[in-house]
Order: sequence, then C-alpha cells, then structure tokens
Amino acid sequence: MAFGLGGCLSDAEHAAQDGNFVARLRAPDASVAATPTHAEKINAESIIIQNLMARRSVLDENSAFDRVATSVLAANARSAESELRAAQLRARAASKNWLPQIGPNVSLTSLGTVVANLVIEQVVYDNGRRKGEREFAVADVEVAAVTLAADTNDRVATALALYLSAAEAQEKHALAERTAKDIGQFAWVMEQRVRGGVSDPSDLHILRQKLGEITADRAAQSEAAATARAELGAMSIGDLSGVSGLSAVDVRPDAAQPLSVTLAEAEKIRAVAAAKVDRANQLPGISATAQVGENGGAGLTTTSGTLLGLGTGDRLRAIEAAREAAARRVAQAQEDANRELRRLDGAIASKERQAAEAAKLTAQAKRNLDLFQAQYDGGQRQVMDVVGVYETYARQAETEIALKYDALRLRVEMAERLGLLADGSRI
Repeated sequence: MAFGLGGCLSDAEHAAQDGNFVARLRAPDASVAATPTHAEKINAESIIIQNLMARRSVLDENSAFDRVATSVLAANARSAESELRAAQLRARAASKNWLPQIGPNVSLTSLGTVVANLVIEQVVYDNGRRKGEREFAVADVEVAAVTLAADTNDRVATALALYLSAAEAQEKHALAERTAKDIGQFAWVMEQRVRGGVSDPSDLHILRQKLGEITADRAAQSEAAATARAELGAMSIGDLSGVSGLSAVDVRPDAAQPLSVTLAEAEKIRAVAAAKVDRANQLPGISATAQVGENGGAGLTTTSGTLLGLGTGDRLRAIEAAREAAARRVAQAQEDANRELRRLDGAIASKERQAAEAAKLTAQAKRNLDLFQAQYDGGQRQVMDVVGVYETYARQAETEIALKYDALRLRVEMAERLGLLADGSRI
C-alpha cells in the first residue's frame, strides 16, 4: 500500500507541474478505444454467434407483419435472455480459472488451539481440465444464444399466426356478410312469391335455413377474429387493432441454416468440452501449493478426482464415445431439418398453386352467377336456380381465402425454422 500510494503521489506531482493535477481522475479520452468486455470477445470470436447476428428478417420493413413483430418483441419477457446473461457470467468466471486460488485453512490442533493459515494453490498440469472448463463455458454461451434466437422467432411466429387467423376470419366474415345480404334478398322475393301463391312454401323454408346457416357462420367468424385479436393484444406492447393487410414472406429453404442444426452444433461443442473435463478428471494432475502462516511451506502435490482402477480404460473409452454421439446428433438434426424444410417447400408450392387455381375458379363462378342473375332478371331462371349458383360461388371464394392464408402460414413456419423472423443483431 505504501509503494502504491507513493506512485500515485509521484504521478500527481508531475501532473501538477504540467498544470493538470486531476489528470488521473478525468474521464477517458473519447479517441481511445474502449476495452471490449469478455462477452463481446466471445461474440466476436464465436462463429455460431456471428452467424446468428448476421441473419436478417424476411419481413418487409414497416409492413403489417413487421409492425406486429416489433410490437410483440417489445413486450417480450425474454426469459432466455436471462439464461444468456447467466451463461456469459459463468464464461467470464471460467476464463480466470487458470489463476491461482487463495483461501483460508482453519484447523483445530490436538491441544485445543486454532491454527489459521492462508493457502495458495496453482495448477501446474491438469490434463486440460481447466481449458475444457473454459471451452464448456463459452459453448454454454453459444447454446444460450441459439436458444434466445429460437425463442424470439417462436414468439414472432405465434404472433403472426394469431394475426393471420384474425385476418382470415375477418375476410371470411366479410364474405358471409355479403352472402347473407344477397340470400336475404332472395328470401324476401321468395316470401312475396309464396304470399302471392306463385311459389312453393318449401322453397322459402330452404332459403330461411340457408340464411340461418350463413348468419351462424358469420357470427362464428366474427368471434374467431375477436379472439385472435385479443390474444395478439395480450402479447403486444401497443394497440394493433389498426394494423391490417398482408405482405409477402420471401423465404427459401437454403436461406439460412436451420436453428435446430445450429443448436445441435453448439451442443456438440459443449459436449466435446464436457468430455475433455471428464477425461481430465480421470487422470492425475499436479498442483503447486503454498501455505502462509504457522508451519507454512510450499510444494508440489498430485491431485486426481477419481482414483485409477481397472475400469479407468472403459471410462475413458465411454467419454470418447460421447464425442462421437454428439457428432451423430448434429448429422441427425441436419437430416431432420432438411426433410422438414423440403416438406414445407413442397406444401408451400402446393398451397400456392391451389390458391391460384381457386382464384380462377372463383372468377369463373362469379361469371356464372352474373349470367344466372341476368337470366333471372329476364324471367328465364327461377330463384332457387340463382341461389344454387350463388352458393357455389360463395364456397369457392371461401376456399380461395383459406388456401391463401394456409400458404402464408407455411411460409411463416419455414422462416421460423430458419430463424429469419427477426434480425439477429437486434436479438
């Protein structure tokens, strides 16, 4: 302490002579680069984290989908972020495990006196155990980072699924509203014809039944839209009631590595590091120990977490087998992800083709309806003839709506698997 204080006072005297006595207390120069933290070093050196940060969202900026994603992410509790911070702290602690360890050693002698010594221990050779602990801690950060990315993308996917459900229900509700209005008009005409004795009352009963079914479907679609909107509002930070419209989700199977594969690779690195630690624990190491106090001294000691025995060889081979198992899990994850992406790609192409065909059939059904309506106005068609054609048109229009939203849901699901529903740097 005396030497340190002398050095500080010496610097202060020189600073006073230069006219800047408080030089040691002033803020650091802005031109001097700040020393990166341990977490920033891990982010810069980790290929996995760099790949995660390089991902860009496939949602168009300022679109309805992007507004929904921004709102729900702002309200995210981000429990996975806490796990990442804890992993970063563990990694920072493990990065210093090569330094000597110091601690008290209190013992009671046979004469009833208490002897307190200060013990300093420095590992000289540990078969790579401490290095493996550092690698394990860094890999743990990578696993937590991938988990955070997956959790964030899953939240955005859930929000977009709710938004699409609400939008689909609203569109179907609008279709049911128009259908109920038109069928109600036909029912009124039929009622007048029945009163005049021109038409059979059974036709009027059929129309009223159809009108009741359409009204019930309209109410169900309204309730479904309200429920989805309420759920979406519960997980967002702002009011999304004014958000409307759809946007394209341009995603391809080869746009990025699936998050499941990235997670398997991070877990593989962690498993290999754990295997290094386990292997080192099976073998003896050397530590230098110094004791300060009564009967103090220094020397080398041999340490071993597990005593050597006839089963040591098998335990070492089992540890090596764990490494191979981790590599095989990565290969299996890659196969499963590829198969799932191919399924989604085929389903998207199929749904979009069906939606395009449904749009053509809807347009054709509308032309038929217009033709029957013109013939009905000219007295060439009966009311029930036009109603039948109108039902065909309404069913086809509803099918077109369902296929369009199914294709969008599949695209969102693929983007979630690839981790492309939010910018990695923002996560």
